[in-house]
Amino acid sequence: MGSLSTHVLDTANGCPAADMLIELIRLEPEGSRTMLISMRTNADGRTAAPLLASEAFAGGSYELVFHVGEYFRGRGFAAEPPFLDLVPVRFQTSERPRHYHIPLLVSPFSYTTYRGS
Repeated sequence: MGSLSTHVLDTANGCPAADMLIELIRLEPEGSRTMLISMRTNADGRTAAPLLASEAFAGGSYELVFHVGEYFRGRGFAAEPPFLDLVPVRFQTSERPRHYHIPLLVSPFSYTTYRGS
């Protein structure tokens, strides 16, 4: 069965983004949104467990929301309003998902994401 994981790297400070809030939302075909889980990253910028695993990870459309504005404010970056506040990453999985790893590399002014391994 599949699983979903992520990690966040703070490219402005050259370190893992510890204690960043991440939300996972399932996007339903009719347009509604279902909040599945909310977690914070650990000292390594990762979640302590997969965001979804096994039977809970069905094919479909999802959105990861990274709370980068809150993270950088907590580290003394005081731009108000923050250029980046919430970074949503929408993605789709196959009917029988395999492992999906979605990293985020982020600074107060830019981000990059990709499907990792």
